[in-house]
Amino acid sequence: MAGAELEPVIGLEIHVQLRTATKMFCGCALGFGEPPNTRTCPVCLGLPGALPVANAEAIHYGLMIGMALESTLAPVSTFHRKNYFYPDLPKGYQISQFDLPLCSGGVLGDVNIHRVHLEEDAAKLNHAGVSGRIEGAESSIVDFNRGGTPLAEIVTEPELRSAEQAGEWLRLLRTTLRTLGVSDVNMEEGSLRCDANISLRPVGTNELGTKTELKNMNSFRFIERGIRAEVERQRALIDAGESVTQETLHFDPKTESITSLRSKEEAHDYRYFPEPDLPPIVITDAMLARASEALPELPAARERRYVDQLSLSADSARLFAWRAELADFFDAVCDSDATLDPQVAANWVTELQGRLVDEEPQDSKVTPASLAQLAALVASSTVNQGGAKQVLEQMLANGGEPAEIVAAEGLEAVGGADELAPVVAAALEANPELTERLRGGDMKPIGVIVGEVMKQTRGRADGKEVTALVREQLGLS
Repeated sequence: MAGAELEPVIGLEIHVQLRTATKMFCGCALGFGEPPNTRTCPVCLGLPGALPVANAEAIHYGLMIGMALESTLAPVSTFHRKNYFYPDLPKGYQISQFDLPLCSGGVLGDVNIHRVHLEEDAAKLNHAGVSGRIEGAESSIVDFNRGGTPLAEIVTEPELRSAEQAGEWLRLLRTTLRTLGVSDVNMEEGSLRCDANISLRPVGTNELGTKTELKNMNSFRFIERGIRAEVERQRALIDAGESVTQETLHFDPKTESITSLRSKEEAHDYRYFPEPDLPPIVITDAMLARASEALPELPAARERRYVDQLSLSADSARLFAWRAELADFFDAVCDSDATLDPQVAANWVTELQGRLVDEEPQDSKVTPASLAQLAALVASSTVNQGGAKQVLEQMLANGGEPAEIVAAEGLEAVGGADELAPVVAAALEANPELTERLRGGDMKPIGVIVGEVMKQTRGRADGKEVTALVREQLGLS
């Protein structure tokens, strides 16, 4: 493939911790941040003679996920033992699903789903020099609190083509899961973790290159950066005539480096066999009805409602529907002022979001009510767009009411012929050459004149009104 134009082929495996009261196969309560090894029992510790019992609520949540993703739900689903040996796996195997998963197929947005299955989470290893909690250069301890937590693993088809597309789709998935209420999808706490399978192939072909897997990335920013770094690493290898090795990799966001963890396992390496201590899950009509009745308005339906009922642009509707935090803030802005045009409200929410780096609008000092008030000040011509953006900067820094900031900073709009006409006349007189060009029909210099007026009014004039006055004073039609 060296020398050929290459494209990435990306598939995602997402592990979602389900918001149940107890673990997947025992009665231990879930709890993030509890003292190590205080949420354990003989079942989740894998002690001899302990028998698992499947968590009915986890199965209910799995059915809800499958319905939201338009998957085919299995009438009968089974659990298997996935055998591998690692310190965080006390039984020497993980109870998961193999050839009869709960959900098969499906679609979300523009990406097809391969399968959704249920399993238990592993425990958590804390290493010296990483957690800062252990003395000694080469010490590790295991916290079994997380072991046995119910997981839904969502596997996509390899249809993503860029890091940006993967990040956008994952945001849609997180919004969908949060809307369903099946998980808090808190990436910082590990409730949503993502592995990415990445390969390159010549553009226009269907063949798949050798894939690698980036493991356990827990923020959208790291996922996008990790995928970009691995795509570039594979591209450099191929361009150099070297081969890509199938392996599991780790991306370090601090150094932007990628290191090998282990050779990539195949299904046969895990020696799957049916879990003898758990009966098959038989999905009844009552279970399906309960899951269906629990479904809320999902992002796709929210997007259609924004377009059909609020007349939002397609871009605004999709942006908000795919990001629940933005949509909730937008709804609150509209609720604060029923007279506000929804698209105007959407534009100001987008403006606010564009000025934030890592936080959501509701975490900033700008409230929905104050943003609605700012939009109303613009609509009433109390302040123009430029002045309003200055007000927004002040609100982001210090909070406060927009009307008070406008008054305190002297940002009221300069409008009306009586007030603006002398300023326009002075700008034309100060630029005689540009004025003659305008009189001759060359309108290119008008931006300079408008800019001069805006400078003299500290950005408080309305650009359209200034343009109209220029044409009027020069006798242009």
